[in-house]
Amino acid sequence: MKILFADAFPSPQIERLRRHGHECELAPTLTGDDLPGVVSNFDTLVVRSTRVGAATLEAANTLRLVVRAGAGTNTIDILRARELGVDVCNVPGANALAVAELTLGLIISADRRIPDNVADLRNGVWNKKGYSKSRGLFGRSLGIVGAGAIGMAVAERAAAFGMRILVIASPRRGDAARARLTAVGATELPSLAELAEHSDYLSLHVPGGAQTKGLVNRDVLARMRPGAVLVNTSRSDVVDESALLEALESNGIRAVVDVYDGEPASGEGRFESALARHPKVYGTHHIGASTEQAQLAVADGVLNVIDAFVDGKVLNCVNAAPDAA
Repeated sequence: MKILFADAFPSPQIERLRRHGHECELAPTLTGDDLPGVVSNFDTLVVRSTRVGAATLEAANTLRLVVRAGAGTNTIDILRARELGVDVCNVPGANALAVAELTLGLIISADRRIPDNVADLRNGVWNKKGYSKSRGLFGRSLGIVGAGAIGMAVAERAAAFGMRILVIASPRRGDAARARLTAVGATELPSLAELAEHSDYLSLHVPGGAQTKGLVNRDVLARMRPGAVLVNTSRSDVVDESALLEALESNGIRAVVDVYDGEPASGEGRFESALARHPKVYGTHHIGASTEQAQLAVADGVLNVIDAFVDGKVLNCVNAAPDAA
């Protein structure tokens, strides 16, 4: 197959594909606007964060497969791909540990005010008195919205700190997931509203898209207790950002955030964000899945999808027709 990689991809996996007879073109600087002009004659398109819109899919005269090197597919027009007979597949769970590690890092940073400590020391300020007032994590409640691979990994690590794990009850939860939640002593609550009311930290681990857009809205934020912290390492559109900015001013809450509305599509550049600049927010640069371990695991997952496709199997397809699901 002729494969276009529109984002960075590890060299060992590229070489493995070439040894298997595939023609690979690596173009990590391409943007979503560039793709329609270059995607023609490729059989497979591999992306990480580059947007794949209808124009790209319509310009791809030989395209049969789009692989998202990660879990979320909200940057791909999966419905138009289905109409054009293009399979869209993802690699779920491969970067779960990396996102979970960042989530715990942000929670610890919020409790111990680590970024402020570092900033003051770099500016020659010694303030042991001020920074010796953290609450500590032991016994604090962590509400997890989305107990999938990432949410479960967060729960297991937070439980090791002695945090109390809260999740939303779900009748669709399988036996294996229930066993893992039981192992960390998780308590199930009936709704997001109640989860928000009872959580010292409310951590979001759901995919982006129409079903979760604005899930955390003014009502949910209003139910959070003073001093609580909203943690978002999932997708920016899960939170009503304007409502969050209002809540930061009026509700006595804080936030730790890895994702933002309107963040740059490129790896570097200027970024003006009221949320990122807010003094009650600790932010990172959408790096949740960006560890070497995670990227290698995702790359291996992409190769598994491509190998299976060559053998006539479609792994992790997210846009299969309803009668084919």
